[in-house]
Amino acid sequence: MASSATAQAYSYTHPSGLDGGLLGLSTSGGITSTGPQAHPHFFSGVLTQAAPAAAALIGLADVAQTRYFQPRPTGFRDPVVTCNGDRLRMESFSACGGVYARLDVLEPALDGEVLERGTTNVDVNGPLREALARVGGSDPLHLAVGADEMAVTTADGAVVEKKVPLPERWLRGFAEVQVITAGFDPRAELKGPDAVRFLRSLPGRSRGALWAAPAGRTLRLSSRPVPGAVCLSGPDRLRTMPPLLRFARALRAYGPPVTASSGPVSSVWELELPGMRYFLTLSPEVARGFSGEGAVLDALATDEAAGDADLIGALLSFEPRVDPGLLAERSGLPLDRTKAALTQLGTSGRVGFDTAEAAFFHRELPYDAARVAALNPRLRSARALVENRAVRFTGDDAAVVTTDGGEREVRFDGDRVTCTCPWWFDHRGGRGPCKHVLAATIVRRDGELVAGLEAEAAR
Repeated sequence: MASSATAQAYSYTHPSGLDGGLLGLSTSGGITSTGPQAHPHFFSGVLTQAAPAAAALIGLADVAQTRYFQPRPTGFRDPVVTCNGDRLRMESFSACGGVYARLDVLEPALDGEVLERGTTNVDVNGPLREALARVGGSDPLHLAVGADEMAVTTADGAVVEKKVPLPERWLRGFAEVQVITAGFDPRAELKGPDAVRFLRSLPGRSRGALWAAPAGRTLRLSSRPVPGAVCLSGPDRLRTMPPLLRFARALRAYGPPVTASSGPVSSVWELELPGMRYFLTLSPEVARGFSGEGAVLDALATDEAAGDADLIGALLSFEPRVDPGLLAERSGLPLDRTKAALTQLGTSGRVGFDTAEAAFFHRELPYDAARVAALNPRLRSARALVENRAVRFTGDDAAVVTTDGGEREVRFDGDRVTCTCPWWFDHRGGRGPCKHVLAATIVRRDGELVAGLEAEAAR
């Protein structure tokens, strides 16, 4: 089923460009530490590693306009950029929603002044890409992200207006990626020459998932999982990395624990560049976008998480590394509720996860947060079932959910929940809970909350 799309409007005072060694990235509306701004000014200074930065920016833009599944021409989707003070983070999603790309330009590669912290979109256009492709050598590159002087030099130019269709699954993918990757661990690291050899040896296409297992100084590909392996579905989805190999210092892979019976799972591939990191996060299968993974649904099923998110969100200030323990201390919430609140914030794009540092980071997607949070169809369906009183508990750990397709039985067994619906039979919880489990969970938690309040009032 094709997902619906909404038109996201971008307004730039001038097109981004590269002129006389000055890379000017024009910004659209966004959120900063001082509130919403039409054209935030984040950074003015020098990129000390011009060539790898230019090549990585092209890779980021290439991902944004590519459909890896059923390829067909697409328009540009402007990357999201966040200034966290000590770094610039630039993010994009593939048009098919199955590849998430991020470029972190770190402090060693930046020499200049941070003007503001926050998140916005930056204009990446055809002429800019052509100019970036000509950047080479070791000369530094002057960078201005939304700087006043660029607007002055092009004051007589036309305002650039873009309306880009953004599929709902593209927006939901930002939330899913941060929840999924927060459970990943480092699985392999290849140094520069070994990384080059491995990436250049990858097959162009693969019908099924491949598994990369550490073998000496490299990774060995197999069609079957083994403990310690990393899933690599669609190796051609890493094709924006080979142009960066001349700058590569290391390749790292991250993923969840797997066994010999594991099915395809997501993975993160990080290419370390001088003063930068370039990440590609791949969905479990080429034909499978992140939007349907359902990893965020458990944390969204209660009003408690939404209330906690408001409190935690007020404490964020575009930190490059969000410390859940410190937030728990400052907010007075238990650590588990703090982490659930961070997950809730991720559903509106306010929190991401950095596998390299095993830490959350604060950003604000420049989209309608209320709309993004309401996009998940399974959660909407579950809440409708609750409102229609379709959930009936037959015991402490068993419920019957009545739907148009018949009655579905939901059972709670500790942390394990099962359902008799076809969705659960097909995925066994591997793509998040079904709407019946969500509805039963909501009713069960609401009942426990009411019982707790009544007990408190009786004391």
